[in-house]
Amino acid sequence: MQRSNLYIVVFSGILTIVLAVLLSGTSVVLKPLQDKQVELDTKKKILGAVMDISNIKEPNEILELYKTRVTSMVVDINGELMEKDAKGNPLVAEKIDFQKNHNKYKKDVESRPYPIFMYMKEDGSGVDAYIFPMFGAGLWDWISGFIALDGDLNTIRGVAFDHKSETPGLGARITDEAVKSRYVGKKLYDESGSFQSVDMVKGEKGLPLDDHHIDGMSGATLTGKGVNAMLKDYFGYYSTFIEKKRAADQPVAEVVSTEEEMVEESAE
Repeated sequence: MQRSNLYIVVFSGILTIVLAVLLSGTSVVLKPLQDKQVELDTKKKILGAVMDISNIKEPNEILELYKTRVTSMVVDINGELMEKDAKGNPLVAEKIDFQKNHNKYKKDVESRPYPIFMYMKEDGSGVDAYIFPMFGAGLWDWISGFIALDGDLNTIRGVAFDHKSETPGLGARITDEAVKSRYVGKKLYDESGSFQSVDMVKGEKGLPLDDHHIDGMSGATLTGKGVNAMLKDYFGYYSTFIEKKRAADQPVAEVVSTEEEMVEESAE
């Protein structure tokens, strides 16, 4: 039975509207679940940078551990606390999409909000480690990381890397425990206090390296360069905060003159 053009147009229009409503409804229903999964994944990576969570299977246990051990803040490029964005909305570190944040402010690093996460000591007496999120470019697409520093804000406690499409068995190895463990104990600053970062060298030789270099990944030179650039860039963005905090935490040496020294000074 042949249908008129009007019938076809009306039928197509109704079908389009129905499908649009169904898709919109599905998106609304699924969004809270998707947001919850993103929250869980992010918090797992943050905790994974400072501890082994491989034996924790229950999502609620992860979320409870995060709640009891992690606090957060947002700072600007000058290391100053940021409480609101340009529109006056409260800034919450956990809700900042650092991938979107990186892309949105790619050319204007001074405008970005920079989230920082603090892993607190079990007795609540202070910060055990600082975790810094970062984002960069690998061989084929984006790479990201959470880098944890000990309380000295110099020594790497652990790392948690992720990627979108690095080559399996090559660049994708940045997520392997064997590669991540190479960063543990490395230092960002040298003995004179100059920033050095930590670089992955070209090739994989299995040889011990200094405090600022780790062994590379065979066949993944470009991914390694991407990770190096990401660490150097983002620790550069966080450097003012780190240096201010390190200076504030530096104990002030007290000069105590002994009685003998006082006598010598008087004699002079």
